Amino acid sequence: MEALVQWIFANVAIPELFQPYVTAAIIGAGAGAIVTFAAIYAGIFIFFERRIGARMMSRVGPNRVGPQGVLQWLADAVKLIIKEDIIPDSADKPLFKLAPYLMAMGVFGGFAVLPFSHRVIGADLNIGLLYILAITSISVVGILMSGWASNSKWALFGGMRSAAQIVSYEIPTAMSLLPTVLLAGTMSTQGIIRAQAGEPWNWYVFHSPMMFILFFVYFISALAEGSRTPFDLPEAESELVSGYNTEYSGFRFAAYFLAEFANTWIAAAVGVIAFLGGWQIPFVSLEVLESATGLQAVGLELASLVVFVLKTLVLVFLIIQLRWTLPRIRVDQMMSLCWKYLVPTVFICTILMLGWMIILPWESMLALGIRVLMFLMGVGLLVAYVVRIRYNIVAAGDKVYAKWAV
Repeated sequence: MEALVQWIFANVAIPELFQPYVTAAIIGAGAGAIVTFAAIYAGIFIFFERRIGARMMSRVGPNRVGPQGVLQWLADAVKLIIKEDIIPDSADKPLFKLAPYLMAMGVFGGFAVLPFSHRVIGADLNIGLLYILAITSISVVGILMSGWASNSKWALFGGMRSAAQIVSYEIPTAMSLLPTVLLAGTMSTQGIIRAQAGEPWNWYVFHSPMMFILFFVYFISALAEGSRTPFDLPEAESELVSGYNTEYSGFRFAAYFLAEFANTWIAAAVGVIAFLGGWQIPFVSLEVLESATGLQAVGLELASLVVFVLKTLVLVFLIIQLRWTLPRIRVDQMMSLCWKYLVPTVFICTILMLGWMIILPWESMLALGIRVLMFLMGVGLLVAYVVRIRYNIVAAGDKVYAKWAV
């Protein structure tokens, strides 16, 4: 966004008196675009989650509103917006009204530093990763506030669970990203991606066995922070009705789900940025991207956008698949997993990474060979995963998708 403002001022004659207003208008338009993208993505995510979940259970899923049901999310949004906004008499009304918007603010704020391509980014902060970890933590305040303000024991239980869960899993989440910062030498999201340029075995997930493990630690911790299955304990319909949002209705109820589903993009995008090369186009060096002009620059920019979106959607698909595959774990199991396993693992891997960086510099041939070997192992796991999905589709006799798996 800053680069866009500088380009406009350099190429368009705008009086100095009006420059602050033009800057504010551009920033406002960028913020509106981010919120619009998050809202549309959340709606489309809900549709695909319902369809994928239905197929995994041999059902059809929503298929009435629009072609193949693709507008079902829009119909649901309109329905929730026009519903009556009910506030319980015994609720703390100011806090009750504020809580869902506070949660949404924490999620939408994280989109500001997420790069979508080589040049498309809201704000390239030099503390981008730290900003994401900080701003998304505001959501737990909104959840806890809703649980308290609702004056309902089910909502209060959900809020307390969420506070314990998110605060606990913030530690392995942040610590799993620390070696990425050490390798890149910066917390800027664009800087981290640029440090992984060139061949795909330069992605940090393939840097060493420790980074490979830390990727899965991050992914598990991100699931828990986003309250996704098997860590959906703050909602836990079978135990707490609907958890912290039990007493909400109408638009405020929709705001909670909008924030929750939009948060899946942030979790997946951070994993792509920190471990999977971000928008880097495989086998295209950073120098080629920087020096491209004209139509070549436009083509490479679109290619980097497509690469980033596809990588992120792969992780989003995994998040959806896990919801309909794994059962919800108990509260004590959730806390034990964090403090007894993930936290010690992340500290051990971080210490080993420090030694690895000293013993095996990035430029050494041995380090390159290990990266290539890790890359081949990762490709093998991906192929095995795709083959297994194909087998399940064919074995289930799905008439819609089986022909694609042949």
